[in-house]
Amino acid sequence: METSSIPKLVVSYDHKTIQTTKDIRIGVVGCGYWGPKLARNFNEIPGASLSLISDMRQDRLDEMKALYPSVETTRDFKDLLESDVVAVVIATPVHTHYFLAKEALLAGKHVLVEKPITSKSHEANELIEIAQDNGLILMVGHTFLYNPAVEAVRDVIQSGQLGDVFYLNATRANLGLLQPDINVMWDLAPHDISLLRYVLGADPVLVSARGATYVNKARNLPEVVYLNIVYDNGVMANLRLSWLDPVKQRTITVVGSQKMLVYDDIAANKVILYDKGVDVPSYSVTEAEFRASYRHGEEIPISIQWREPLQVECSHFVDCIRSGELPRSDGEDGLRVLKVLETAQRSLNNGGVELMVEYSY
Repeated sequence: METSSIPKLVVSYDHKTIQTTKDIRIGVVGCGYWGPKLARNFNEIPGASLSLISDMRQDRLDEMKALYPSVETTRDFKDLLESDVVAVVIATPVHTHYFLAKEALLAGKHVLVEKPITSKSHEANELIEIAQDNGLILMVGHTFLYNPAVEAVRDVIQSGQLGDVFYLNATRANLGLLQPDINVMWDLAPHDISLLRYVLGADPVLVSARGATYVNKARNLPEVVYLNIVYDNGVMANLRLSWLDPVKQRTITVVGSQKMLVYDDIAANKVILYDKGVDVPSYSVTEAEFRASYRHGEEIPISIQWREPLQVECSHFVDCIRSGELPRSDGEDGLRVLKVLETAQRSLNNGGVELMVEYSY
């Protein structure tokens, strides 16, 4: 399968490589749901040292201090900027990402910021330029790009075992967690937009989105969204995103001309290859003569060498700081995902009209 022909927004830059055997000192900003998970991983992985944690809530800092007595804590973000930490990890509400990441980059810190990179594409573009100009790593927390099961899906697709990919169907649903500042699409879709772009080696070119607010009508933040995407290689994808489902689901079905694949992130066997398909006559026949044959072959679980994706992500961040390698989920990847989200939001605001994704800025 050919990779996307859309030109990269950022190609390369002179990186300030860190030549040291010492651990990379890490500061974490945000102690809500995700920040403590990041802190745990940076505290555990080789080559990193969890050094400072910042949050505006003293009770959350007290909890983190109890877990990591040797780690400094502060309610003032400026303390982190003025400290000797090498990298800043940002796990705060989306509307704060731009300001915090910009301040950290300007202070000479490498940055890992949670998804989405920012709430506006011009802000993301500015962060990319600052990182580039200062030789710093800017990485986005697209955790599923570091999931061994997603790697397996990509390998199967790129190997051609499925034949020509026809379409994909993805479901990311659960009961909650409702967010106070963004809708379900902005919360959940970055995962699927980033990982589908990765496994297909293609970029979205057309999107349409429809959704509804059923519970939190006062804030008008849809809890359910259906997002349709057409990629530059012609593949179609449908994403169902929901905070109002009784059962947690994290699945992707990939249908090809030769075989099919199901990725279920919750199942024990996360990736299963199905030798199933439909064959029809390649020659012209009458309606009465038409016969379709259905193939029901083997179901083959794909072997996966499992590692916690967030651990892989955090290790990759540290490795990139040392080597100067561009992260798999670099600022450009975050910007492209954001461009899709912005276009999908315009579609959502206008009754589901299909719109073209514009990558130029």
